[in-house]
Amino acid sequence: MSQAQHCNATIEYQPLSPAHFAAVIALGNQVHGDGYLTAELINTYYQQGQKDHHNAGVVALDSQGLAGFRLAFAPGQWQPDQWCSPTLWGIPVAQVGYFKCNTVRPDLQGSGIGGALLKLSIQAFIAQGALAGVAHLWVQSPGNAAVRYFSKHGGELVKIHPDKWREDSLNGYECVRCGFDCHCDAAEMLLRLR
Repeated sequence: MSQAQHCNATIEYQPLSPAHFAAVIALGNQVHGDGYLTAELINTYYQQGQKDHHNAGVVALDSQGLAGFRLAFAPGQWQPDQWCSPTLWGIPVAQVGYFKCNTVRPDLQGSGIGGALLKLSIQAFIAQGALAGVAHLWVQSPGNAAVRYFSKHGGELVKIHPDKWREDSLNGYECVRCGFDCHCDAAEMLLRLR
């Protein structure tokens, strides 16, 4: 895909592939909490990112291995759930992709990798026919960094959803803030692509 220089290290960006799954699961669980990703989930998420010969999932690699990843679902390859407000989007669901998560290795956070991953997923979404992408951002992230980051890239707040990840936590996901009884809020945000 592309390369970028940062901190005297070369970052290479590639489409997500099964060869990356083990490292993605490990980094996702390290950053977001144990149980956030599993082999079953990553395989499903990978399939949901594919449409029209374009892959919306992206990884960033450096000399140490996986530097970061973005999981994203192509328009038409996912279904809104109770945490989505499609009537507030103003765009048909079939033309909206889903930004599942953006994860950067802790030693590289704040280095621009997250923004580069987002841009590559946006390019894939556009090629897949999306007019927008929706995401759920972690409101309780330190300094509300997740919402600030997505807003900086053009994301617009749609709605705040209390206890978004509670059911997941009761089923084995260990939130890095709340443990197995998560009460974190999600900011549903829409990013218009055109």
